Amino acid sequence: MLEPSHNNELPPIPGKRYFTIGEVADLCSVKAHVLRYWEQEFPQLSPVKRRGNRRYYQRADVLTIRQIRSLLYDQGYTIGGAKQKLSSHEIKDDTSQYKQLIRQMIAELEEVLDVLNSPT
Repeated sequence: MLEPSHNNELPPIPGKRYFTIGEVADLCSVKAHVLRYWEQEFPQLSPVKRRGNRRYYQRADVLTIRQIRSLLYDQGYTIGGAKQKLSSHEIKDDTSQYKQLIRQMIAELEEVLDVLNSPT
C-alpha cells in the first residue's frame, strides 16, 4: 500500500539518465535540503557525486525518493518507521513501485505517440 494519492499528482519522470538535485526536488515536490537530509537517513539513497560535490540522481533514486515521500507525508510514518519499511523485504515484494513505474512508462509512451501523430 505504498501508492499514495499524491504520487499521482507528481510530474512524470523524464527519460534522462541523471537528474540534478533541483530537478529531483521538483519531480518529487520536496526541497533540496530535505533530499540532502534524507541521504543521511536512508542508505538506499546514494546519488553519484561529481566535481564540486554535485549530486546526480538516477531514475531508481527518484522512485525511491517518491516512495520515501509517500511513507513520510502521505502514510504518516516517522523517519525510523520509513527506514524499517524500506529495509524490510515486504517493500521489495510490494507491487506498487512497479505499478508507479508502469504508469510512468505509459505516460511517456502516450507523449511519444502524440508527437508521432501530430501533423508537422
